[in-house]
Amino acid sequence: MPASHLTVVVTRRLPEAVETRMKELFDVELRDPDVAMTREELAAAMRRADVLVPTITDTIDAGLLAQAGEKLKLIANYGAGFDHIDVSTARQRGILVSNTPGVSTEDTADMVMALMLSVTRRIPEGLQIMQSGSWTGWSPMANLGGRLGGRRLGILGMGRIGQAVARRARAFGLQVHYHNRKRLRPEIEAEHEATYWESLDQMLARMDIVSVNCPHTPSTFHLLNARRLKLMKPSAVVVNTSRGEVIDQNALTRALRAGELAGAGLDVYEHGTDINPRLLELPNVVLLPHMGSATIEGRVEMGEKVIINIKTFADGHRPPDQVVPGMF
Repeated sequence: MPASHLTVVVTRRLPEAVETRMKELFDVELRDPDVAMTREELAAAMRRADVLVPTITDTIDAGLLAQAGEKLKLIANYGAGFDHIDVSTARQRGILVSNTPGVSTEDTADMVMALMLSVTRRIPEGLQIMQSGSWTGWSPMANLGGRLGGRRLGILGMGRIGQAVARRARAFGLQVHYHNRKRLRPEIEAEHEATYWESLDQMLARMDIVSVNCPHTPSTFHLLNARRLKLMKPSAVVVNTSRGEVIDQNALTRALRAGELAGAGLDVYEHGTDINPRLLELPNVVLLPHMGSATIEGRVEMGEKVIINIKTFADGHRPPDQVVPGMF
């Protein structure tokens, strides 16, 4: 089918440049206002669309896919993650799924470093002092944090983002360690001066900072559970910009409140916006509203990848970023 005849339904507002280009290429339905679709709205969109462009806020499970119309042949996800889509059921129904990998790598790695610095150097506490007007001047012992250089960083998941974090970490003088499903090739390890740990438990017990950069899969759900969090040093810091489900949020909250961990920097949460209120109260925790990939450049590039995937599909070819079983 010519691209101009495809009915493309977009579930959230996208950058203006992306929406304009979609209007030029497709018969597109844009979202206004910018709020997540209800389940009923998603079901209706899937009945009338040839291509659905969802985001991470749209849970597309087997129940919704059962309601999809016969026209729906491609779910072109706006984002790299796809754990909110039942890809196996989609494939069974003859619906392809694509994503936008690689776009947010550098932006997310930047945010990892920002969170590390925010927690270890107590930046939010300093901001609060200034904003409250309670600063009385410099003091030798006031607002003491810790130096990043010389600390051991354990990267959990050494894919694109994990390696981008490793490059930045070396520039800050951190010692890079990692645990991954598969060990990296020797030349990549050498490039990052990274030490591989086959045992996650042994790595956790020896790290000063742990950065979570692995996807959410059945095997990584609560990978950092209460038992593993207890293995970490009381002086250790946890940073998560990946998926909230990888860490048991309640166990992390208990460990922080008990002084079993020194701090945490989080950009993602196990239950979305439903965050443990006790976690919100802690001064040694920096919480961000899922800002890891939130740059103008990144959002536009994500849209461009979505358009390429749709155009390639319309031309009768496999989308370049099609999600396949080996990626699960």
